Amino acid sequence: MQPLSLEKSGLTRYEWQKLKKLSNPKKIQDFLNSLPFNFEKGGETHSSVRYGLKRRRVHCFEGALMAAAAMWIQGYKPLLLDLVTVDADLDHVVALFKEDGYWGAISKTNHAVLRYREPIYKSVRELALSYFHEYYLPNGKKTLRSFSKPFDLSKLGTDWITTEANLANLAHILDRSPHTKILSPKQIKNLRKVDKIEIKAGDIVEYR
Repeated sequence: MQPLSLEKSGLTRYEWQKLKKLSNPKKIQDFLNSLPFNFEKGGETHSSVRYGLKRRRVHCFEGALMAAAAMWIQGYKPLLLDLVTVDADLDHVVALFKEDGYWGAISKTNHAVLRYREPIYKSVRELALSYFHEYYLPNGKKTLRSFSKPFDLSKLGTDWITTEANLANLAHILDRSPHTKILSPKQIKNLRKVDKIEIKAGDIVEYR
């Protein structure tokens, strides 16, 4: 794919170069890890890449946008993957990338799980399933139910990179995009609860 130029991005030269120097998925992930988690203390946010950089705090959706923009600047497609849950659990959004025919993911999370995925997965389904056993409620119920097809942000232009507006509508568009179910009703019924030691490990957080 044609790399996203400074002129087309709408970013300032400083902002664009900050992302440009993140020359591979590993560096992008390291940069996201260096940003504190956005707990949305002032109200729900779905900030653009520019405002995530300015605030220097992002949550999973904002981090995925930032990673996708950085990937686009490097010549990758800016792709998102939406992981959908049930009950009281929250969906998770990651940035997808492909290297040598294999899929990987860049992820911003405050927990010890649902993190970066190496580009070793033959399909998006295979990658999405790698998150299945990490996704559960404190009562041990496994909650991951479906995943989106790769969502190409380049088809929406570049407003999501620089806008001052809350991008909640973009999150809704992602929610309504084509998704694939992971489990049959019988499989859901037969799911075993997560072990207590796994739940304890899942309680580890990076920022409080």
